[in-house]
Amino acid sequence: MIKYTEDHEWLSVDGGIATVGITVHAQDALGDVVFVDLPEVGRTMAQKETAGVVESVKAAADVYMPVSGEVTEVNEALRDDPSLANSDPLGAGWFFKVRLADASQLDALMDETSYKAFAA
Repeated sequence: MIKYTEDHEWLSVDGGIATVGITVHAQDALGDVVFVDLPEVGRTMAQKETAGVVESVKAAADVYMPVSGEVTEVNEALRDDPSLANSDPLGAGWFFKVRLADASQLDALMDETSYKAFAA
């Protein structure tokens, strides 16, 4: 199941773990990503809390925690090669993984159809 936020993050949920990244729309708007700041593994964060920063040649933008939970993993490859956020935002360019604290928070997020209408 893939869900989307109004802040242009996507999350793919598998069991109780969500993989989080920025959407194609977000990376298009940012342009060439040159730096990412990722959250600390083991940190518990609240929904909507700033989890990191993505910087491009055009702008810097906060990356928000789409759901409350504990960060279980960060994408070290993205730290080494931030351009993965552009070349494969929904795959190799993921940002971090989070263990869901409250799965009901997913209900308020958008599905792909709703997100495409929102981003248009």
